[in-house]
Amino acid sequence: MERDEIKAVIEGLLFVSGDEGIDRKQIAQVLEKDSGEINEIIDELKKSYLSPDRGMTIVEYAGSLQFVTKPDHAVYYERLVETPGHSTLSQAALETLAIIAYKQPITRSEIEEVRGVKTEKPLQTLSAKGLVKEVGRAEGTGRAILYGTTKAFLDHFGLQSIKELPPLPENIQEESVEQEADLFFSKFQESISFEDN
Repeated sequence: MERDEIKAVIEGLLFVSGDEGIDRKQIAQVLEKDSGEINEIIDELKKSYLSPDRGMTIVEYAGSLQFVTKPDHAVYYERLVETPGHSTLSQAALETLAIIAYKQPITRSEIEEVRGVKTEKPLQTLSAKGLVKEVGRAEGTGRAILYGTTKAFLDHFGLQSIKELPPLPENIQEESVEQEADLFFSKFQESISFEDN
């Protein structure tokens, strides 16, 4: 495998690892390459992402590498969230919110196991609207972020506490949590607007 191809694979690994990140050792293992060579390529890649013509950058927190947007561009991302087209929740966001509400605290990978699809964008939307937040870190490798609902979530849905959510049927299978929860959330989709004040 050529050096440029290795860089491309590393970019892909960073992308699919999302906000949980991936460490250098894992990258070397996946690529079946020497860690010294991989570290050199990662450092080259990080340097190339410092260029002003790149919208993303690579950061390293607690040994995990992650793709993130550049802080200098934050004003544009805020404008995106504030645009009218982003004032209501999509079906994907509602499903994600329902899973978090019933299963919190929960990691992104656990949400994705239930939904069967990637959940990064719905999570970003819900976080930007203040409906979910990071509530801690999971034990074990990678210390994945745990998500939970916020007071704004309770306010938007007219709940005093999370205990007021309708109960799920007993012995429900993990994969159908979002389907059951949709019975509760669907009635709010058209009637509640999530506009920023």
